[in-house]
Amino acid sequence: MSHVVTVNPRILAMEYAVRGPIPQRAAEMAQAGRSIIPCNIGNPQGLGQRPITFYRQILSLLEDPVNLERLGRAPSDAGTYPADVIEMAGEMAEGSRTGTGAYTESAGFKFVREAVSRFIDARDQLDSEGGLASDPDQVLLTDGASGGAVYVLEALISGPQDGILVPIPQYPLYSASIARCGGVLVGYHPDEESGWTLNRSILERSLGEARSKGVKVKAIVVINPGNPTGALLDVASMKQVVDVAREWDLAIIADEVYQENTYGRPWTSFARVVGNEKIPLFSLHSVSKGFYGECGHRGGYLEIRHSPPVEGTNLTLTEVLLKQASVNLCPNTMGQFLVHLMVTGPRKGTQSEELFRRERKTILQDLEAKATMIRDSFSKMDGMECFGRTGAMYLFPRLSRLPSGVGDFDYCMALLEETGMVTVNGAGFGQAEGTNHLRVAFLPPFELIEKVMPRWVEFHNRYV
Repeated sequence: MSHVVTVNPRILAMEYAVRGPIPQRAAEMAQAGRSIIPCNIGNPQGLGQRPITFYRQILSLLEDPVNLERLGRAPSDAGTYPADVIEMAGEMAEGSRTGTGAYTESAGFKFVREAVSRFIDARDQLDSEGGLASDPDQVLLTDGASGGAVYVLEALISGPQDGILVPIPQYPLYSASIARCGGVLVGYHPDEESGWTLNRSILERSLGEARSKGVKVKAIVVINPGNPTGALLDVASMKQVVDVAREWDLAIIADEVYQENTYGRPWTSFARVVGNEKIPLFSLHSVSKGFYGECGHRGGYLEIRHSPPVEGTNLTLTEVLLKQASVNLCPNTMGQFLVHLMVTGPRKGTQSEELFRRERKTILQDLEAKATMIRDSFSKMDGMECFGRTGAMYLFPRLSRLPSGVGDFDYCMALLEETGMVTVNGAGFGQAEGTNHLRVAFLPPFELIEKVMPRWVEFHNRYV
């Protein structure tokens, strides 16, 4: 006897192209023995990037407290563990009090949140003057940045006419989460040809259209550097966002998980641009990207600034977010420890520092070299254009010359079948009407990309 179940239609409405039909077809091909080059997802260690030695040495000792205690008593038995690793692991174990296997505070370890605040203040050159310093009690540790984004969206979307302003193209986490919460995604289109920049008219056009439909927009999402575009937002564009947020009474959700992936170009946080203006700001960061690439450990943080009061209660929005976090008991402990390592690193002058700096430099230089190789290949492809400064882990070229009746999904599927390259078509992220794009993650090994690019060029020019 078959059973039919009715499920939440909001769940059915969710889409996530990064793991959609093209990657699913790639999995079938791999199972059949075909060679696949996965450029569809920002998963560095899944594509061969080695973990940072310092991080993993610390984590291994934290997971083995008996060994940590033994080495603390007899440093001469340390073997491959530098003295500074043993010292820091001991301090972190003491700071946690309960180790890796127990529940923590719902907001996460206090000593880690304090480290996050110190990191933000040093990064942004902020101090307590004028109330600009980060407050550890306004920091929540989360299971990746995604966990923090979902908390904020769930809290802000209180009815079917509540909207969130989201860049198009956008990372599908936002469209999927807004659909699940029953809200309205209000898209705004950065200017692609000027490098995915923003101005007031772009934002206010979308806000005005939403208002005319009875939608109450409550926040604007900004991803910087961008995903899927990889573009680095300039400070002038950021100031336009802040101006519009002030005048339209919007909160800002700043997705800043790629702040290390700027490849020598300056980057500015929204905390620094907002300053002491009373604009609610929710900033997200994660251990999944940067040069660390610890996606599977699911560590991240959400920092809140200028938390507003909640209508009809004596609560602030931070207290509501903490209530949400308490339902999940706590974020995973290893992710929390990795956040601490991300925002501190090895101490200066220690044995671990030189290796750490060398590994960091090698990873970031390798990423930039791969991005440059792919962008150079685009110049050999008829009608392939890529705008904006390289950032994050992705390129989002525009396919300006596709055959009649063919879309970017058809192109990406054909590219997969012929070359084994797994990309994501632009429609999976949203794009301006009448345009076609694809997103390629420049994460596979350099030699593999170098080998496949001539095949892509040949395929493309024949296809178009």
